[in-house]
Amino acid sequence: MKWSENAWSSVELIYGKTIELPFIKEIIDGTLDKKKFVFYIQQDSLYLADYAKIMTGLATRVTDLEHVDAFLGFTKDCLYVENELHQTLFAQYGVTDKPRRTPTCLLYTSYLLSQFLSPVEVMAASFLPCFWVYKAVGDYIHANQTADNNPYQAWIDTYGGEEFTASVNKAINICDTLAAAATEQRRNEMTEAFVTACRMEWMFWDSAYNLEQWKV
Repeated sequence: MKWSENAWSSVELIYGKTIELPFIKEIIDGTLDKKKFVFYIQQDSLYLADYAKIMTGLATRVTDLEHVDAFLGFTKDCLYVENELHQTLFAQYGVTDKPRRTPTCLLYTSYLLSQFLSPVEVMAASFLPCFWVYKAVGDYIHANQTADNNPYQAWIDTYGGEEFTASVNKAINICDTLAAAATEQRRNEMTEAFVTACRMEWMFWDSAYNLEQWKV
């Protein structure tokens, strides 16, 4: 069994709870409160700014030139989403302010940035859920859409296209390649990092739906 197959089997319960979130259900039927969607996009923009740093950092740590090119390509794609999709949505919804990170957003980005101190295989595993979970959720949303003229169609289409699918598969294959050359202990560490990041994906959508704020 490939490392990725084992890793995904470890998060099936988490993924199941993710697609049951009110945020996802209301995106599907187009009834999600605009305020909650804008809140989510703002936090996602802050998140992706740090995520791009992770991609660049990974490119400096891997030794396979194809992997270097892949991570640099992921960085470009990440910045495209931030600069094109998000800015378009901000203009559409009249968003001009830049909020501070919520506790969940800060937790997630801090966790990922802390992986610079981890072995490269573990660092790669920690970044994978942002790709893979988004793709799985995007496919689920596409398969279960019930609304015509969904106001969130542009966001939905970004994570359901063939180009994104190719990027996700490339990211999975890189992690499998790294895992195949690693020790069993290192592969276990990779899985632990992958599971942790999947939990934070759940937290991110849940926190947006609840308009999470600092309590003090």
